[in-house]
Amino acid sequence: MDKNALFHKFVSFITSVHRVTDEMTKDVRPEGITDAQYKILEYIAVSQAVTLSEISGCMHMSMPNTSRELKKLTDKQLVEKTSISEDRRKQLIQLSEHGQAVMGQVFQLLQARFEERIRQVPEEELLDIERALGLLRSKLFM
Repeated sequence: MDKNALFHKFVSFITSVHRVTDEMTKDVRPEGITDAQYKILEYIAVSQAVTLSEISGCMHMSMPNTSRELKKLTDKQLVEKTSISEDRRKQLIQLSEHGQAVMGQVFQLLQARFEERIRQVPEEELLDIERALGLLRSKLFM
């Protein structure tokens, strides 16, 4: 196996993922939400109950910037923080009920766009895609 060629295919794949992500998430951001805030909301929606440091690390943002964006999202009643009983200084951040509703609408739109994208894909290939996604996630994106 030529690992150099595999690496280049991986880089090309990642680039394609970013491009398709941009295409699919275009115009889905709720009004009054910045790109950074949307990405945080999306991360929380998928991960649920995360810490400030997890968000900061995933978003490649400093802790103060992440904290500031979370404050704005809290003010908009999209996220809420709860203290961890073992360490009251540490807080878990999750979507509020309103945030869940907002992101539910976003994901419905994304699902419709996804279904349109795979509309012509035969069932057998959809199964291949599902297996490939599972393999990629377990081996490269864990």
